Amino acid sequence: MTILKRPDLVCPAGSLRALQLAVDAGADAVYMGLKDATNARNFAGLNFDQNQAGQGVRYARERGRQVLMALNTYAQADDPGRWFNAVDMAADLGVNAIILADPAVMAYSRKRHPDLRLHLSVQASATNYEAIGFYREHYGIQRAVLPRVLTMSQVAHVIRHTDVEVEVFGFGSLCVMVEGRCALSSYATGQAPNTAGVCSPPSAVRWDARGDAVDARLGGILIDRFEADESRGYPTLCKGRFEVAGDVGYALEEPTSLNTLAILPELMKAGVSAIKIEGRQRSAAYVEQVTRTWRQAIDACLVAPDLYKVHPVWTSTLGRLAEGQQHTLGAYSRPWQ
Repeated sequence: MTILKRPDLVCPAGSLRALQLAVDAGADAVYMGLKDATNARNFAGLNFDQNQAGQGVRYARERGRQVLMALNTYAQADDPGRWFNAVDMAADLGVNAIILADPAVMAYSRKRHPDLRLHLSVQASATNYEAIGFYREHYGIQRAVLPRVLTMSQVAHVIRHTDVEVEVFGFGSLCVMVEGRCALSSYATGQAPNTAGVCSPPSAVRWDARGDAVDARLGGILIDRFEADESRGYPTLCKGRFEVAGDVGYALEEPTSLNTLAILPELMKAGVSAIKIEGRQRSAAYVEQVTRTWRQAIDACLVAPDLYKVHPVWTSTLGRLAEGQQHTLGAYSRPWQ
């Protein structure tokens, strides 16, 4: 009988309510960010101030769950103190780990709070074990979140060659760029995702009504046109529709979500330490439903990995929550290789 390592289920918390629902639905850990540019989901109306963060940490810890704080943008040369202060706040709150991308912030954390656990953010784009080893040697990182560009065999290769825990994305939005470094949105908005905290800053988004239709613009650029009966997702340039050679369609990437339920046994056999759900910008209801579905799937795979199968109810639940109601294995599956 196959015996698998139990991975942590790490779920998003863009609000205190989302954090509570994720914990109640079975998350082993939740990750959150502050209401400023230190976190890469810096949307108005989301995230935590110090008081809310304290409430969230207490709620999770009282139930035996972990809290990770994402301070995963890059500190600015004119004001790195904001990031350093955020590290101090995280330590004072008693979070289990902080998720970092900037080496300067890692160095500060290691010096000032040597007992605070450090996780390497996906924003650092460490795609091989040598890069992970560099961050382990110089900054003492204990877990690395892999970018969503590796195949299943490459993920397994990284895990075999490092003692650092490896976390992978299991469900949520995809990115066609090097994580967090979108040249497209930087060109359109004048703001880089790793400084503005989002790839489509609200200040650059505009919705223009045209009768029953609505035009979506980013930085003044028309990136999509929605008819009256079409659902309207938050506009991101890479998932817009454009006219190319007379045809209108998704020229760069279709709106679709990564969904790795089908390869869950392979991920667990490879020895991943954590499976991450993307979506701090999504609703609390999204967080609850995705967390509950993945809790059931991981538990089922642990009990009987050789008999594991994806239940239709899991597929239908995640299908309703996926971008464009579409799923993909993304880079995990590259049959042409």
